[in-house]
Amino acid sequence: MSDEIAARLTEMGITLPEAAAPAANYVPYVISGNLLYISGQLPLEGGKVTISGHLGKTVDVATGQRGAELCAINILAQAKAALGGNLGRIRRVIKLNGFVASAPDFVEQHLVINGASNLIAGVLGEAGKHARAAVGMAALPLNAAVEIDAIMEIAE
Repeated sequence: MSDEIAARLTEMGITLPEAAAPAANYVPYVISGNLLYISGQLPLEGGKVTISGHLGKTVDVATGQRGAELCAINILAQAKAALGGNLGRIRRVIKLNGFVASAPDFVEQHLVINGASNLIAGVLGEAGKHARAAVGMAALPLNAAVEIDAIMEIAE
C-alpha cells in the first residue's frame, strides 16, 4: 500500500478488515488485463451485516450512508487482497454500482451512495473519483440496506 494511502486511512480512522469470503458461488474479485472487478460488498463489520432494512422505512439516510461507507471499506479490503496488499496499484476507480434496499417512495439513493463515493475519493484522492450508479432495490442479500460493487483500473 502506498504511504499516502496508508496515511489517509489513518487520518480517517479506518483500519481495513480482512477481505470477506464469498457468501455463495462466486469469487470476490476478478482481474482481467488491467481491470479489477470487485464483487458486491455488503455493510459488514466483524463479519456481520450491521446496517439492514429498507431506506425510507426502517433506515434513515445518515445510517444508509454509514452502510455505504462500510461497503467502500470492504471494497478497499478486497482490492488490497487482490493487489497483494498494494492499494497504490489502483490507477483509477472507474465505476461504483450502488444498490439501496428502498421503500417504494424512497428517492434519495444518490445521497446514500455518496457515503461510499466520499470515502473512496477521500482515501484514493484523484484516483478515487469515479462514475457511478445509485439504484433502488426491493431487497438485498441478508437484508442488507446497501450493496456496492466496483471496477478499477490497475497498474501491472
